[in-house]
Amino acid sequence: MTPTLWHLTDDAARTPARPVPGELVTIRIGSWPASVDDVRVDVIIERGHAIRREARAARVVAGAGQNRYWEVELGRFAAGERVTYSITGDHEDHALRSRAWSFRVGARADVALIWHHHQPCYQDLGAGAVAGALRMPWVRLHALRDYLGMALRVRAVPGVEVVFNLTPSLLAQLGAYEAGATDRALDLTLTPAERLGDGERDELVRTFFDADWHRQIFVHSRYRELFDARETGRVLHVQELRDLQMWFNLAWCCHELRTGEVALPGGDTASVARFVAKGRDFTVDDIAAMVAEQRKVLRAIVPLYRELAEAGRVELTTTPYYHPILPILVEPERATVDRDGAVTPMGLSFGDDAEAHVARAVRAHAAWFGRPPVGLWPAEGAVSDAMLPLLARHGVRWIATDQGVLARSGRWGYEAARPPVRHAVYRAEHGDARVAIFFRDTQLSDAIGFWLHRRDPEMAAADLVDAMVDRARSLPAEGDYVLTIALDGENAWGGYVDDGRPFLEALYRRLAASPELETTTCARFLAEHPVDELPRVHALATASWIDEAGSRPGADLGTWIGEHDENAAWSTVAEARAALAAAGGLRGVAYESLLAAEGSDWFWWLGADQDSGRDHEFDQLFRQHVARAYQLAGLRAPPELALAAGPPIAVWTFTRKLARVGRDHVFIVRTNCSGSLVWRVDDAEPVRAILAPTGGVLAGARRFQVALGPFSTGKRVRFRFRCNDEECRCVGGCIPDEQSVELA
Repeated sequence: MTPTLWHLTDDAARTPARPVPGELVTIRIGSWPASVDDVRVDVIIERGHAIRREARAARVVAGAGQNRYWEVELGRFAAGERVTYSITGDHEDHALRSRAWSFRVGARADVALIWHHHQPCYQDLGAGAVAGALRMPWVRLHALRDYLGMALRVRAVPGVEVVFNLTPSLLAQLGAYEAGATDRALDLTLTPAERLGDGERDELVRTFFDADWHRQIFVHSRYRELFDARETGRVLHVQELRDLQMWFNLAWCCHELRTGEVALPGGDTASVARFVAKGRDFTVDDIAAMVAEQRKVLRAIVPLYRELAEAGRVELTTTPYYHPILPILVEPERATVDRDGAVTPMGLSFGDDAEAHVARAVRAHAAWFGRPPVGLWPAEGAVSDAMLPLLARHGVRWIATDQGVLARSGRWGYEAARPPVRHAVYRAEHGDARVAIFFRDTQLSDAIGFWLHRRDPEMAAADLVDAMVDRARSLPAEGDYVLTIALDGENAWGGYVDDGRPFLEALYRRLAASPELETTTCARFLAEHPVDELPRVHALATASWIDEAGSRPGADLGTWIGEHDENAAWSTVAEARAALAAAGGLRGVAYESLLAAEGSDWFWWLGADQDSGRDHEFDQLFRQHVARAYQLAGLRAPPELALAAGPPIAVWTFTRKLARVGRDHVFIVRTNCSGSLVWRVDDAEPVRAILAPTGGVLAGARRFQVALGPFSTGKRVRFRFRCNDEECRCVGGCIPDEQSVELA
């Protein structure tokens, strides 16, 4: 047998495997047979154009039979140095030489934080930017709290880089506000309280507590007073209504706006601190002045993100224009659905629409931010091999999705639970198209989105960074890895102290100070790692970040296609598309309205796998976009577009206690607190149900609910809610008495 030297095996490791600056690096070497001697290490240290060469002699530290083990201290190295070393040894009259190994001194792993900012199209696209009021207020409210606050927190901590994904449907609606558009909640805010009609008063009281109770309402004494007054059923007088108009808006402003003055691009400033300090007894002029501050913020969002990008602090990316599930548009019949009874509709084709969504997104992004995007976050992380040529044609160099997609890719799946597999950056290809693909760490991403708001912000940030370091230390000695954390950049923060500011700033500070982790952008990583040199991910799964509720385990696309209502909606879009094409209407605003109907948000709520408690509102928005496409093309919309999908819904909440619901309704009991419901129809045996989290996808407020009915028989539904939310001041109560609702 040939005498051998070996290194970077389980018994001959480098310690540490991935050195940080100033850390002593020691290597162990194995040799066979025992007669191998005089083992040496030749070291080359490179820093920029400077190169120095050194030699180290190894010493024997152990032996086992004919094997010997040698150890060498390579030394301590500075940040940015590239260390390359090879091993030589003597055996009788022959010299043995190993291959070369190398490492870069720096962080053990890069961290890519991808924050996704998105809202669907709430606007009637045929009415023009100013006249087309937005049906829901979430673009405006998230701008005040999240789009502004998230940017300010990056700006406040030097040394941190992140990725912000801003969808075109969101940015276009910010532009509509800049042009003078309004929304229903803003109209109610600006209507003098004494002029509100009975229906408007009811709507104001019913909807102006749409905020996280614990973090946005109870922390403000006047807002809590108004909440308690509504809870008792007392009719609010005019001044209370005006204070409610103000506090709903103030509670949605980020901490920085509420407590001081925020410097905006162009030298302007914005603040609502004076209204928070006043607290109550607001005037009509106060409300008008507060809304004027909001308008400043809405105008500043795009310039602020552009400013951060030009300073190299953030990378800005896009999503297909109206947030469609791109693999469904490209190949609807090949969408992965694995729920019993689910089938994909056949004979549908939306390939040209997929092209339009991507092309429009890239052009619009370049117009807003001065350069085209390098990366693209596919809506809901939904990917497929077949969509890659479309992205590559429009200059997209990287995409990101979930580790669940990686686990389902390849012939037998990848071991995505293993850090070296999950945190590698891959090359996805189809034909000549090659695109880099990052797979997010599901556990760390979901921790931010769903769990860490319950913790002290500093402790939560410390534990999260410790978890990242543990992952980085488990990575192999060779290769470059990225810990990708990607999630919604809007909806989690309602549950955090001060809109997430203490947590995010603590997280950014710890990342900036960590010698073991370095934040990066995906574009910066690719500048140092050409796509063609990345390992290939084979047979990329046609799937998304989510595993449909009720389906077999594994990422899929069943949330948006496969159930009867979802397939019927896709057929509705296909029929409208065919009608527009026959009339020459696949252009202009008519086509734009049809593209808006393809957004993922409408299909999310269809079927039984997801439930918002407001499914009918999203269904109406979907049908409005389709009907408007017909009308703008000069065609008559089919009458069935006026019909709702599924049974009617009735929602009981703390602030809207229904006295009567129809037997044919789905009856939903919703609260801001987690807990359980014990319910019965008439004198039947009580049934216990756990309220499930829901409602945060668009509104950004934590909600918990259970759906009952429809009911075939019975006169009354009786129920009692028991709260188990540790943060709630009403633990064990919330609804202290049994509630009774008549079935009609």
